[in-house]
Amino acid sequence: MSLLLDTHTLLWWLGGDRRLGRRAAASIAEPRNLVWVSAATAWEIVIKVALGRLDLGEPPEKCLPREIERSHFRPLPITVEHALEVAALPHHHTDPFDRLLIAQARREGMKMVTSDPAFEAYGISILSARA
Repeated sequence: MSLLLDTHTLLWWLGGDRRLGRRAAASIAEPRNLVWVSAATAWEIVIKVALGRLDLGEPPEKCLPREIERSHFRPLPITVEHALEVAALPHHHTDPFDRLLIAQARREGMKMVTSDPAFEAYGISILSARA
């Protein structure tokens, strides 16, 4: 199964946050699953750190690549097709990062791991991050 992690899901995983449910954590840890981290997620994290809304303890350019590799996650670049898919989405959700993640999940046929209920309106496959 291919899983695409929402930004908060990645942060919960990396921080050992108890909000990440057992089923979600087991699915992320399952070696047979391909777990993807979008470039949009890295971008969102960098912005949050720069604005002082998130503290990772070290610069994201150091810790994110290391932790993504350590966790055996795969980087998902943003393609022109992903960006164009955003235009096809209804406007249930206004967050540009979330809309791009939804477009990537739709375009690539991935299951989104998120706790954001707004994602459900897009008809994508979802695994609750709290499950």
